[in-house]
Amino acid sequence: MREIEVKNQEFHLKDKVLEVLERTVKPFGTSAKLDVPKRYLGKRTYVVILEE
Repeated sequence: MREIEVKNQEFHLKDKVLEVLERTVKPFGTSAKLDVPKRYLGKRTYVVILEE
């Protein structure tokens, strides 16, 4: 069961999570990318953009 809640700028996710990664978005041509381990190819992901 997946449950996502955003309340008062706080993000709560309940799901079957394998790992939580923290990465910085890097430029890639005219776009941007995140590097993640190859073992996660084909997995469903979430990208959460945080204001710093």
